[in-house]
Parts: sequence; structure tokens; C-alpha cells
Amino acid sequence: MTKDVSPNPPEGDRPDLEHLDAALSHVDQQVTSGSIASGAAKGILYSLIETLGAFVGDPDLPEHARSGYEGLLEAARELRAKLDR
Repeated sequence: MTKDVSPNPPEGDRPDLEHLDAALSHVDQQVTSGSIASGAAKGILYSLIETLGAFVGDPDLPEHARSGYEGLLEAARELRAKLDR
């Protein structure tokens, strides 16, 4: 049996927005407390930004879901900018 490797996963394969938000919040807390190396935080943020960008760019994503992903993407970019200072 072969696995479907289509570029656009079925809608049920997208992680919940709440899980991505929790990941971003966790990284933010770790950065604020100094409990994570800057390079590690940047790596995690890079992955989150790439994932969120792919979801936002998906033409099959319903508009109500898109706004949530866009907001989280903006928050991740702001945290990355904070780390770059």
C-alpha cells in the first residue's frame, strides 16, 4: 500500500490551531524566562512560520480558518523579530 503524498493534505490532517498557538506560547514563555537558547527558539519559530505560511497559502482553506492562521503567523513573526534584536 502506498501513502498519499499530495502537497495539500486533507483538511483533517491540519494540526489544530490551538496546538500551534500552544507551541508558540510555549516558545514565547521560554524566551522570556531565558530557558531556551536563542538559536533553538529561532529554529522552532522557523518551522512554525513555514507551517503556518503553507496553511495560509492553501486555496482550499476556509476563510474563517485562514484568519486564525494569519493571526498566529503574525504573532510568530513578531516573536522572531524580538529574537533578532
